[in-house]
Formats: sequence, C-alpha cells, structure tokens
Amino acid sequence: MPSNRVVHVRTAGDGVAAQTLRAGIAEIQAELRVSPEFPDDVEAAAAAAAANPRLPDLDRTDLPFVTIDPASSTDLDQALHLQRDGSGYVVHYAIADVAAFVEPDGPVDREAHLRGETLYGADSRIPLHPTVLSEGAASLLPDQIRPALLWTIKVDERGERTDVQVERARVRSTAKLDYAGVQQMVDSGSAAESLMLLKEVGELRLAREAARGGISLPLPEQVIDVEGDQWELEFRQLLPAEQWNAQISLLTGFAAASLMVYARVGLLRTLPPPDPRDVQRLHRVARGLGIEWPAEQLYPDFIRALDASRPAHAAMIEACTRLLRGSGYVAFDGEVPADPRHAGLASEYAHVTAPLRRLGDRYAGEICVALCAGTDVPPWVLAKLRDLPHALQDSARRAHQYENAVLDLVEAGLLSHRVGDVFAGVIVDARDDDDRRGTVTIQDPAVEAPVSGPSTLPLGTDVRVKLVTADVATRKVAFALA
Repeated sequence: MPSNRVVHVRTAGDGVAAQTLRAGIAEIQAELRVSPEFPDDVEAAAAAAAANPRLPDLDRTDLPFVTIDPASSTDLDQALHLQRDGSGYVVHYAIADVAAFVEPDGPVDREAHLRGETLYGADSRIPLHPTVLSEGAASLLPDQIRPALLWTIKVDERGERTDVQVERARVRSTAKLDYAGVQQMVDSGSAAESLMLLKEVGELRLAREAARGGISLPLPEQVIDVEGDQWELEFRQLLPAEQWNAQISLLTGFAAASLMVYARVGLLRTLPPPDPRDVQRLHRVARGLGIEWPAEQLYPDFIRALDASRPAHAAMIEACTRLLRGSGYVAFDGEVPADPRHAGLASEYAHVTAPLRRLGDRYAGEICVALCAGTDVPPWVLAKLRDLPHALQDSARRAHQYENAVLDLVEAGLLSHRVGDVFAGVIVDARDDDDRRGTVTIQDPAVEAPVSGPSTLPLGTDVRVKLVTADVATRKVAFALA
C-alpha cells in the first residue's frame, strides 16, 4: 500500500536554491545519521557476491518479462508477464532474489538489518544494499539473466486469485519500460498482449478492491523545480498504468499472506482500523481544500472519488496518509496473531515484492518459497523472525522522519519569499495541551503547517492566516491568525 510522501526533483541547476536544497538534504542525513556510503567490508562482500551469484536450476528465460518503473530507476525489483488462461489469466511476477547474493549474518546482511529500507527524498537516496547489488547484479536489468523468486498466480475472469505458486528460477527481462511509455502503448493499442492484459487484470483488481472496501492511496508524485533562487512545487498525477502495476504487487502480497496464514508461519504487514478522530480531522481538511465530502460517504469511497490531477485533491490524498498511522509488522510461528489484517486493504497482506529496498521482503519471500516447495523454512529466517517487526518499525520510523524532513525543507523553500503574506485556510487540528495552537491547511500552495492564535483556535473554520516563519535553515513554517 503506497504511503511515502516523496518529493522528486525535476530540474535543479547550480543556482542558490539548488545549492540550498542539497545542503539541506546533507544536513538532514547528518542529523539522522544516515549515509549512502557503505563500510568497506560491506562493499567488498557485495562485490564478491555480485561476481558469483547462486543461479537456480529452473530456467524461465523463455518468458518475455518486462520491468515497469520510473524512467530513472535502476534498482529493479519486479518484472512481469501476463497471459490468458481460458477465461482467466496467469500472472508471472519475478522478484529479485536478494538471498542469492546475501550471506545470512554476513557483512551485507548485518548492514541491511541496521538500515531496514531504502530512504528516498528529493534527489537523494540512501540504499538498503550496496549499489553493486541493488542497481547491478541483483537488479532485474534488461537482457541479463538473473536469479528470481518467480510467482505464478492464476486469476479468474472476475479478478479473483484461484492459485499461487512461487519458486526459484532464472529469468531475463526483455525491456526496461517506464510508466509513461506503457501508458502510451496501451492507449494507442500498440502494446504487446502482456501489457494489454496488465490493464485488464489491473482494472479487475481495482474493482475487487472497491468491492471489499479496501483502499490503496493513489499518492501523487510531488515534483519540484529548482531554478535560480526560486522553488516551485507541483503534484504529478499517477497514470493508470502505475495503478495497474501496483495492483499486481498487491495481488502478490495478498497471495503471500494467504500462504503464510494457512501455514501459521510468516511476516505480515498490519494496520488497525482508523481512529474516528482522524477521519473527523480529514473531513475538516476536505473543507479547507474546498472538497465536498458528504457525511454519509465512507472514507474509502471518498478517497476513490478523488482526482489526483487536481491540486486540492492531490493535497487531500496526501492528508489521507494519516489513516495509515499505526501500520506495523507481525511475525508468527505456530499461531496466527489475533488480528492479522491490514485494515486499509481489508485483507491479510505481506510485503514480498521489493527485497532490494525493504529488508522484510527477503524474509517473507523465503518463507513462501519453502511453503510452496514443502520444505522447512530456512533456520536463518526463523532465527531472525521474532526480532524483525521491531527492526522494521525502527526503519519505517526513520524513513518517515527522513521524508518529512525533506518535505519540510521544500515547503520552507517554497514559502521563504512570502513571509508576511496572508493566506486563506482552515483550522484542521488543535493541540490538546494548548488549544491556541494547532494546524492549518492552506489550499494554494497546498501546505499544512503549524498555526497559533490569541485564543482558542476555531476548529474547522475558514480563517485568514499570516505567514510568520518560513526558514529553510531550520525547515520551519508557521502561520498566525491574521
């Protein structure tokens, strides 16, 4: 379930604003003690593994896989191929086999446990694994034979999963595609049958998601242009191809969870039902952004009705990430936890499709391979299983801090030349310990920031607020009632 609020840089020259952005990101990395660099022993171990991967016997290089990612991506976790199967479909989904390169408890493994996941923000990336693996030998780059965990999932004509199998195999991607290119090919009718079926299956799965009351936030990409001494931010609407592709990943995560729940051993991604107070707050945000949300409309239906191409709606989708608070992981061996579901997806769910970027996916994938083969789960997996949720929660918290700090930096840069200006907004939250302080949502630019007033803030009310602080150095933005 996508949730990251990642800002991407579209253009950045050598002007004052670009230098300020890069300096700010470097400071964030220093504060959080994260670095794209790896210790020498980790790099050496990764290079040795890259030169000698463990290739499985099963050869499925006959399948013309393709990868679909942002154009600039080189850490390619997934490759897909779809075909018809009577009235239904067969989805072949190859996932990078990181375990073919990473020795349990070796230098790369220990460093991955410290990092937990790849961190993204603006034009920076803090990778989980050394790039010789994540962007090289383990990445499903085109025209290269790679070890993979090959998921074969059958889907009926309604989009329901009917069968699943995962096994180790050698695969070869035939092309590195990007979302815009796939969308153009599908729209024009020039796409290969596999990509046309991606649209069919993706739309069926979106319909199934709506029917069961699940949501997957179509988070728009926040894009900044940094030219001269000016910063500009806009929201880029997700293409349908991005949502179809995400549905294949979700389909695989649901299949993995079903295998693990049935066998009573695994690692699930969980989310409790939303706090009613958060839903009430989102109603206030919707009002502040000028979006109608009837009181009787359930929030999954409201979110699905949003149009991410409209700036106010894009900001609303961003605000809805609040409903993801409390997400976590649960590991089990012998007894399924009392509440294993992911409330946002209305199902049990597991992360298995991004092992180059998330530590837990490697472990969950290994469990599923063993279950399908009828063999024991590897001892190295079980040895770490109990401690994984804590490690993954720590890394998720660090990723959240990193993403928020970068977003705060960008918002401060956007507003730095407008201190003293007055904006229209709505008070969407007030602090419990001091109701004169809270949060205001501004529609243009779409910013949510602290606000203060001389008395109790008028919660849910249209207000005029003055920008009193927009400090790039401290990444602080603050308003006061005008």
